[in-house]
Parts: sequence; structure tokens; C-alpha cells
Amino acid sequence: MERKEELTLVTLLGSAGNLALTVFKFVAGILAHSAAMTADAVHSLSDFVTDLIVLVFIRIGARPQDTSHDYGHGKFETLATLFVSLALVAAAIGIIVSGSVKFAHWLGGETLVMPGKLALWAALISIVVKEILYRYTVARGKALNSAAVVANAWHHRSDALSSIGAAIGIGGALLLGQKWAVLDPLASIVVGAMLVKVAWELLRTSTGELTDESLPAETEKEIEDIIHSFPDVSEPHNLRTRRIGNRIAIEAHVRMDGSRTLHDAHERVTQIEHKIKERFGKETLVTIHMEPISGSKKQE
Repeated sequence: MERKEELTLVTLLGSAGNLALTVFKFVAGILAHSAAMTADAVHSLSDFVTDLIVLVFIRIGARPQDTSHDYGHGKFETLATLFVSLALVAAAIGIIVSGSVKFAHWLGGETLVMPGKLALWAALISIVVKEILYRYTVARGKALNSAAVVANAWHHRSDALSSIGAAIGIGGALLLGQKWAVLDPLASIVVGAMLVKVAWELLRTSTGELTDESLPAETEKEIEDIIHSFPDVSEPHNLRTRRIGNRIAIEAHVRMDGSRTLHDAHERVTQIEHKIKERFGKETLVTIHMEPISGSKKQE
């Protein structure tokens, strides 16, 4: 199965789960008079919408290079990651605001509505289903090197955390009585704050890639070590790296003995490129510029 088909299958399974949970949660929230469960249903709905976004961009990102995209369409996956991150931020802020409003009403003396047991069962089922979807999706996303699918996996985890908050609030109210109904909005505020942190990490990663942020220092050091492993090649410099979707691009200058034939120098550079691709993947874009050691400073 091709990478695009595998990513599509993973996302379709997640979207089916999200759609089923969205309907179930809305029904449970309405019948059990639970505002927390209704808010949780909205969160699941946002997951379903982001699934659709990821499906579209995975298909676009899998397209090969063409005359208008010499480096391929990999950054469309990154763009999908950005959209998923923004959706996660919006969902987290919505949860925090909703919980804060309810808490403020409680402080003002308002009696919060007691939820029904159906809402608690809906929250518990959601926790189990969404955690399974998270573990499956994040594992496949990492295996297939797709930041968009990994980001979408965190949407599953965020929904599970949201359901935990709902379960604590609903369960606490049912167990301890009317005066503890405030546990629902308090738990949702805490969960919302956790989601903001996750969303920020995903947002930082996607924006870094879209703005051509360099690969981590330890990765660049590993690239230089690979070049240094060839004894007749020296002084790797002007190293430039960036990520393009699920692959990386590497450019570097190296110095060689100026008396070598062009054919011999080219063969050595080809060997370096192959070794780098063995480490970082066959689709890695590698460009090595050769400079002669003799009089190299004048020729740079």
C-alpha cells in the first residue's frame, strides 16, 4: 500500500470514529441535560472537520513535483498541520471560555444543572475510543513520517482529555451532590489549558517548517559527521537544511584536492549523497558543492 493510501486509511478510520462520537455525545448531552457533554460533542465535531482537512491536503501533498512545484507538494501537509493546530487552539479556547463562564455564574450564586448518568457513560466511552484512536494514529503518523497525521492524532488525545474533564465534572456532581456541580467547569478549564500547550507545540513546528527553519543542531552535526567520514573530503561549510513535508533538503559546500579529475570528484560527492540518503531517506534532497583546497578562498 502506498504512503498516501495508508495515510488516507488512518484518517478515514479516525473520521468515522469522530462522526459516531459526535452524534452520540450530542444525543447524550441533550437527553442528560449536560452542558459539559454538549461542549465535548462540539470538540468531537471539530475533530471530524480537521479530519476532512487532513484528507484533502494529504492527497495534494502526495503529488509529485511539477513545473510549478520543483520541490514537490510536501508543504501542503505542513499547511494541513497548521490548520489542525489552529483548530485545536480554537477548541481549547472555547473550552476555557465556556468553563470560565459557568464558574463565574456559580460564583454569582447560580445553581448549575445536574447532569444525567447517560452523559457520564458517554464521557467514559469517548475516553476509551479516543485514546485508542490517538495511539493508533500517532503510531502510523510517525511510521509514515507525516506531521499532519501526528498533529491530527493529538486532536484525538485532546478529545480524550476533554472527555476526562467532562467525566470528572459529571461524575463528581452525581457522586457528591448538587453543590459539587462546579467540578464540571473547573475541570474543563484545566483541560483547556493543557490543550493550549499541545496546540502551541504543533503550531510552532508547522510555522517553523513553513518559514524554512533549519533542522535541529544535532541533526546538522550528524550530517557534518557523515561528510567527515570520507577522509579525502574536508571542511564542510555553508550547510543549509530545511524540511519539506515528510522529507528534508540539505545543501553543503565541501573541499577536495584541486588536482582531482572532475569525474573522480563527482563520484565522491555521489557517494556522500548516497550515504546521507541512507540515513535520512531516499527522498532526501541533497546538493553538494565542490571547492578545490588549493586557492579555494579566492574561488568561493
